[in-house]
Amino acid sequence: MDWKKELYRADEKPLERLVESYSYTSVFRTMAFVGDSLSSGEFQLRDPEGKSRYHDMFEYSWGQYIARANGLLAYNFSRGGMTASEYIDSFAEARGFWDKDKAAQAYVIALGVNDIYNQHREIGTLEDVHPEDYTKNAKNFIGYYAQIVSRYKEISPDAKFFFVTFPKETRRADNEDTAKVTELLYGLCDIFENCYVIDLYQYGPEYDDEFRENLWMNGHLNPMGYIVTARLVDSYIDYIVRHNPKDFETIGFVTKDIEYKW
Repeated sequence: MDWKKELYRADEKPLERLVESYSYTSVFRTMAFVGDSLSSGEFQLRDPEGKSRYHDMFEYSWGQYIARANGLLAYNFSRGGMTASEYIDSFAEARGFWDKDKAAQAYVIALGVNDIYNQHREIGTLEDVHPEDYTKNAKNFIGYYAQIVSRYKEISPDAKFFFVTFPKETRRADNEDTAKVTELLYGLCDIFENCYVIDLYQYGPEYDDEFRENLWMNGHLNPMGYIVTARLVDSYIDYIVRHNPKDFETIGFVTKDIEYKW
């Protein structure tokens, strides 16, 4: 047996190999999913008058599908309509998401659609991020996003962070903003340790009309769409772990009261 074939192929690209059962995401025993409606398994219905009704159903969220497939504990630190600014200003504190007893080994952050495309908040630049003192971060999207990272690094200093980009959408005329956010998320990986990008913009499927016809329900994913998203994110994390095994060799000690650094 060539063990290297199990882990990686030098020219392998993300999402070339989709996981079929439990994956290398299983190296984590606790994961927190920070996000908005699409991280919450939200279903959007319409009443007889055509008015939309929204229901967060966490058991259908892609994070919980990943958790069930890999036998890990997942926290839904998310809610429909969530923005990075609201997360920092009120939501996380009110829900106890900064509590030490909820520290996780990994944080998957999927925020920004509501900030940028619905509330039209300024995106910002990497100069707006101050990792040495997050209270100095600018009050724009990337400033609030980076503050979330800093706050969770206080709680779980050696946790791994996965930043999920927006997908590429044919119906969205302003994919330029999507590309800018993607570039900034890669930049945060240069500022903070133990951070990785899940680049669905470059490597994921395009959200075209056929995708929406089959995997969308009104303005959000349908049950099959959440499963597809789970497989994409799970497979991408699997790819990152397989290609960087030394980064994850001590992950079992993270959040444990055990001295493991040497």
